[in-house]
Amino acid sequence: MSSLPSRSPRIHYAWVVAAVIFVVLLCAAGVRATPSVLIVPLEREFGWSRALVSSAVSVNLVLYGLVGPFAAAIMQSFGIRRTTLISLAIIAAGVLLTTQMHAPWQLVTFWGVLVGLGTGTTAMVLGATVVHRWFVARRGLVMGMLTASTATGQLIFLPLLAILVARHGWRTVSLVVAGAIASVIPLVALLVRDRPADVGARPYGAAPDAEEHVAANVNPLANAIGALRRASKHRDFWLLAGSFFICGATTNGLVGTHLVPACMDHGIPEVRAAGLLAIMAVFDLVGTTMSGWLTDRFDSRWLLFWYYGLRGLALLYLPAAFEMSLFGLPLFAVFYGLDWIATVPPTVRLTTQTVGAADGPIVFGWVVAAHQIGAGVGALGAGVVRTTLSTYTPAWVVAGAICLAASALVLRIGRGQRLATA
Repeated sequence: MSSLPSRSPRIHYAWVVAAVIFVVLLCAAGVRATPSVLIVPLEREFGWSRALVSSAVSVNLVLYGLVGPFAAAIMQSFGIRRTTLISLAIIAAGVLLTTQMHAPWQLVTFWGVLVGLGTGTTAMVLGATVVHRWFVARRGLVMGMLTASTATGQLIFLPLLAILVARHGWRTVSLVVAGAIASVIPLVALLVRDRPADVGARPYGAAPDAEEHVAANVNPLANAIGALRRASKHRDFWLLAGSFFICGATTNGLVGTHLVPACMDHGIPEVRAAGLLAIMAVFDLVGTTMSGWLTDRFDSRWLLFWYYGLRGLALLYLPAAFEMSLFGLPLFAVFYGLDWIATVPPTVRLTTQTVGAADGPIVFGWVVAAHQIGAGVGALGAGVVRTTLSTYTPAWVVAGAICLAASALVLRIGRGQRLATA
């Protein structure tokens, strides 16, 4: 592989790795978006309550987050390619096994545990690790592009999955998703390399005399716990984790899981409802990529202030949007979509500024863990609210309020001290 850069001198191999990881994250995003179109079909076939189905989604989301810091540490010890290949195989197996389930414990085991563990490795920590190893220049932009793959995954998968559910049933959806994940495995095996040195290159934008940092080969568990122990001494780590908890609760947990079922409660067919998430995905692709560009140029704290504040206003508007005949929900989809996960690039930057480059990817994994715990709480909480009150309105209102609180919280990051340059 050392001859690859010489055969393609105009394209740094970092962009090849980033492109393949974009595809991996895109397909993983399709897996994570799938429950939103399965909730109602599972209710109808098995008689499972929305709270019960949401509990499996909640387990998935929480494990997705908790495995992140350990995945980052495992990548440091065993490599990006090997870790990614194993996680893709676990995802494909977990999704495929759901076609045979008949009891709630199987839903929790296959979708909650197996898929949660697999997608937790092929997640934002994977993108952060690739950006940290392969790029010195354009880090914010590349992180924005990789994060935007979540939106693109929704754009590609959700409308198709909604049509498949309506015409062929939910098991066909599981087969299609498992096949998509399996098809990415050869691409990773052939093209992904762990470090620039593996192809005789330096990180993109690195100075010619710069030495590449290679992490010590230590126990991944000890490395992850050690990074958390060091980070926990920083007040800013807790501010970042707390704000990202709110981010997860109001995106993956609430809107990502429950918007389609909420639309169906208002008489909107699931294909049209999935189309709203696709519209959201288009605008999030723009918004998150732009957020990466802005993160390279402006104070990340103020970016997060605006992102959380505008998201809160969008969620407070949502109950009224359901009552509007024509433009209500599309307007929400556009406005909310621009802000869906635009928080990631500035959060990655602030994490690295807080704890340093060496611990940055692993500590960001812990921040993502807080995000996904929030997502689990949001998914389960909204399911309980809907089951108990037969409406999602209180869930939308509470989510909007805590987003406004997060917009004030992030301005305290770095207060009274000078953040390091990332």
